[in-house]
Amino acid sequence: VQLQASGGGLVQPGESLRLSCAAKGFSLDSYDIGWFRQAPGKEREGISCISSNDGSTDYVDSVKGRFTISTDRAKNTVYLQMNSLKPEDTAVYYCATDFEWTCKRGLVTMKDYVMDYWGKGTQVTVSS
Repeated sequence: VQLQASGGGLVQPGESLRLSCAAKGFSLDSYDIGWFRQAPGKEREGISCISSNDGSTDYVDSVKGRFTISTDRAKNTVYLQMNSLKPEDTAVYYCATDFEWTCKRGLVTMKDYVMDYWGKGTQVTVSS
């Protein structure tokens, strides 16, 4: 089981990035994916998740209306489209899953100690 996160970079405030999380060794038809981020000096926080069952999603308030999570089942990949980026979005972004967790329970249940499988982080820097 592997998750491969990519797509980070350096952008200016207001710009966009799309992060990818490719799943290897399991199907996103059956398991949900969450995105976390960790800013310098801060704890890792869950920011979004998507259900494999019905595609329902959840977002932390700070990214609602700006970030969109989606799944391409043909590519077995989850995307995080990030628009209107702000300097406070600067962080290392991770995708993760656990076979006994579901996004249907809500983002509040998506704690880093719950998740067993993690992608390598991808750095997002928003700066002018």
